[in-house]
Amino acid sequence: MNPFSSGTRLRDMIRAIRACKTAAEERAVVRKECAAIRAAINENDQDYRHRNLAKLMFIHMLGYPTHFGQMECLKLIASPGFPEKRIGYLGLMLLLDERQEVLMLVTNSVKQDLNHTNQYIVGLALCALGNICSAEMARDLAPEVERLLQFRDPNIRKKAALCSIRIIKKVPDLAENFINPVAALLKEKHHGVLITGVQLCTDLCKVSPEALEYFRKKCTDGLVRTLRDLVNSPYAPEYDIAGITDPFLHIRLLKLLRVLGRGDADASDSMNDILAQVATKTESNKNAGNAILYECVETIMSIEDNGGLRVLAINILGRFLSNRDNNIRYVALNMLMRAITVDAQAVQRHRATILECVKDSDASIRKRALELVYLLVNESNVKPLTKELVDYLEVSDQDFKGDLTAKVCSIIEKFSPEKSWYIDQMLKVLTEAGNFVKDEVWHALVVVISNASDLHGYTVRALFRALQTTAEQESLVRVAVWCIGEYGDLLVSNAGMLNVEDPITVTESDAVDIVESAIKRHASDLTTKSMALIALLKLSSRFPSCSRRIKDIVVQHKGSLVLELQQRSLEFNSIIEKHQNIRSALVERMPVLDEATFGGRRASSLPNTVSTSSGTAVKLPNGVAKPSAAPLVDLLDLSDDVPAPSSSGGDFLQDLLGVNLPPATQSEGTNQTPKAGTDVLLDLLSIGSTPAQDNNLSTPDILSSGQDNKPIIASLDVLAAPSNMMDLLDGLGPAPPKPAENGPAYPSIVAFESSSLRLTFNFSKQPGNPQTTMISGSFTNLSSNLFTDFVFQAAVPKFLQLHLDPASGNSLPASGNGTITQSLKVTNSQHGKKPLVMRLRIAYKVDGKDVLEEGQINNFPRDL
Repeated sequence: MNPFSSGTRLRDMIRAIRACKTAAEERAVVRKECAAIRAAINENDQDYRHRNLAKLMFIHMLGYPTHFGQMECLKLIASPGFPEKRIGYLGLMLLLDERQEVLMLVTNSVKQDLNHTNQYIVGLALCALGNICSAEMARDLAPEVERLLQFRDPNIRKKAALCSIRIIKKVPDLAENFINPVAALLKEKHHGVLITGVQLCTDLCKVSPEALEYFRKKCTDGLVRTLRDLVNSPYAPEYDIAGITDPFLHIRLLKLLRVLGRGDADASDSMNDILAQVATKTESNKNAGNAILYECVETIMSIEDNGGLRVLAINILGRFLSNRDNNIRYVALNMLMRAITVDAQAVQRHRATILECVKDSDASIRKRALELVYLLVNESNVKPLTKELVDYLEVSDQDFKGDLTAKVCSIIEKFSPEKSWYIDQMLKVLTEAGNFVKDEVWHALVVVISNASDLHGYTVRALFRALQTTAEQESLVRVAVWCIGEYGDLLVSNAGMLNVEDPITVTESDAVDIVESAIKRHASDLTTKSMALIALLKLSSRFPSCSRRIKDIVVQHKGSLVLELQQRSLEFNSIIEKHQNIRSALVERMPVLDEATFGGRRASSLPNTVSTSSGTAVKLPNGVAKPSAAPLVDLLDLSDDVPAPSSSGGDFLQDLLGVNLPPATQSEGTNQTPKAGTDVLLDLLSIGSTPAQDNNLSTPDILSSGQDNKPIIASLDVLAAPSNMMDLLDGLGPAPPKPAENGPAYPSIVAFESSSLRLTFNFSKQPGNPQTTMISGSFTNLSSNLFTDFVFQAAVPKFLQLHLDPASGNSLPASGNGTITQSLKVTNSQHGKKPLVMRLRIAYKVDGKDVLEEGQINNFPRDL
C-alpha cells in the first residue's frame, strides 16, 4: 500500500512526520499527505473521510493550511452515524471559526442534531455551538438551546447552559429569553448543572440590568440557602477536595453573590451571615480553602458596607501574608491595596507583617509590599515606617534599591514633620543609596537646606562627616560639595551648633581637602567636578589663607580635555588672580530658593501627583488611585471632527529644532511639561527651569524666577554657563512675537471675553502660502485679582493643523496692567471651502483657587 494513500492510518502518518530530521523533510511528508487527501476528496471517498479529516486536524495543529478540507467537516456532520458526526464536529471546532462563511452552511445540520433523539448527538451539537457560535447562528438556534435547558438528562442541561453563555455574549438582546429557565437551574441538585447555571446567571447579570434586578429580588435568598447547605454539608466523596465539598461551586456562588450585592443594601444584608460563616468555618491549611477565603474576602469588599465583615476580611488577608506560598501572599497584598481605600485603619493593624514582606526574597512580593507601605504612611506613623525602610536600605539587594530609594524619598518629602528630620533622613538615604537618588530629589534637598537658615551649620557638618565616611555615593558628594561651598565658614567656625550633635574640629585646609578629593575622584562625573570647582571658587573668598592652594587646584584643569572644565578653570583662575575687588561679590551666598516655586515645577514628577495636559498637577490624597485622564477631544467637545490638541506647555526644544516627536518619546520618566512662562533660551541653558539631569552642568545654583517672570541669576551662575552666555544675559527675557513683514491684512477680533478675561486675535499671512494663518493672541485681565499659573489650550477639527508657540508668561496682572501674548499658526487644508473654527480652554488660579474657562470661536474672517 502507498504509505501516503488515503488509507494510511493516522498513527502511521504521525510516525512518519516525527521521524523527519529537518523541517524540509517534514514539509515534504505533509505535502504528499495533503495531496493524497485532496485526491480522496475529489473522488468522494466516503470510507476514509473520517480518517482523512483526523489527519487534517493533526496537520492543522502543526501549522499547515487545511482550508481545502472544511467541506469534509460538513459532510461528516450530515452523516447519520455518531462516529462520523463526532469527527465532523471536532473538525468543525478545530478547522473553522465564527468568521468563516462556510459556517452558515452547517446551521441547518446543527439544528437537526439539537432535536435528535440520541442525547450524545445533541451533546455534540451543543458543544460545537458553544465553541464557534456566531451572532447569526445564535439568533437562529437560541430557541432550541433554551428548550434544552429543561432536558431530562443533566449532562445535556449542563451543556445547554454553557452554550447559552456563548449566545448571550454574542447577542445580548436574547438575554431576557433565558431569565426564567436560568432561575430554574439555580434550584438544581446536580452540582455540574448548578455550577453552569450559576455561571450563566452571573453572565446574564453583567449583560442585562433587567436580569440583575430579577435575580436580586427572586434568587438571592435561594442562593444564600444553597451556599449554606454547601458549607454545612457532610462529607461527600464525589465532590470532596482537600476536605472541602466542591470548592468550585463555593467560588461560583460567591462570585454571583458579589454581583448581586454590589450597590444593593438589601441584598447585601441578606448575605452577611453566610459570608461570615464561610470566612470563619473554611479551613485555610489547604489551597482549596484559601481559594474560597480569597473569593469570600473579595465579595465582602465588593458588597455594601458592613464594618465588622470588612475587618474580618482584612484579618484573613493578614493571615495570608504569613503563608509560605508566594502566590497567596501576592494576592493578599493586591487585595490589601484595594482595601486600604475602604478601611485604612484595619489595614494599619497588619503594618508589621507588611513591612516583613518588603524584605521578602521574592522580587514581586517586595515591590507590591513596598507600594502598600507607601499607601499606609501618614503623619502619625511616618517616623517609624521611614526608620524601618531606611534600615532595610542598608542591606537590600542592588536591584531593589532603586525602587526602595524612590519610595523612601517620596515618603520623606511628603510627610516630613520638620525640616531637621527631613534633612537627617535624606542624609541617611544619600549615604546608603546616593547613586540611586534621582536628580530632582537632591535638588529639592538643596532647596530645603537653603531655606533652613538655622540648620545651615548643622547640615554642613553632618555632610562633612558623611563624606569622610563614604565618598562613593554621587548625590551625597554633590550635595556636600554644594553646602561646603555655600556654608564653609560655618563648618570651620562651628556656628549654629545644636544640642544633638557632637563637636567637630574642621580647619580651612580640611574643607578644601574634601572638595579637592571630590574633583580627583575617578568616579566623579562632569557635573560633580563642575560643582566642586564652583565650591572652590567660593571658598577662595571665604578662606583667604587657602586662596593660593585653591588657585593651584583650579589651574590643574586648564588643559582638561573636557571643554567645560577647561573653561571654568580658566575663568575661575582669572577671577582669583585679576578680579580680587569683585570676587567677594561674585561668590557671596546664594539667595534663598523659593520652595513653593521649585515644588510646583517638579510637582508632576512626584508619585503623589497626577500630571495633566497643561503641565499643572492635581494633588491626590494618599492611597487614592490615579484617575485616567480624559482626552482633550472630550474636554473640548468639538462636534464630529477629531481635534488636534495643543498646549502652551509643549516641548520648546522640539519647536526650536523643528523635531516632531511622538508623545511617547517626551519625558516619559517624569511626565513633566515646561511652564508656559519659561523662555526658550533659559530652557536650553537650564536656567530658571527645573534642575537639569546628570548630563547637564547646571547645578542648584539657579534661582527661582521673580514676580515679573525675569530670572534672577547670581553672578556665579554667569561663570558656570557656557562661554557665549556672557553675551546673551541681556536678552534672557521672553522675546515678543515678530510682526508680519507685510503688516496686518485682517481686522482684529475679540475671540473670547468673559467678566474677568479678554482674548484678542490679530491675523497675518505668509506670502505665497494662503492656507497658513499666523495668529497673535493677547490676553487681558479685566478683574482686580492677579491670575497665576495661566495656561491656554486650543483644539481644532481634523481638517486644520494647529501649532502653539510658548506663551510670554504665566502670570497675568490685574486690571489690564499687563498682557500675556501667545502665537499660533493654523494651516487650513480646506482653505476657501471651510472657515476656521477653534475651541478654547483657559485655566488659571485666583488666590490659590483653580478657575477654568471654555469657549468656541466661530467669528474668524471668512477668507482665512
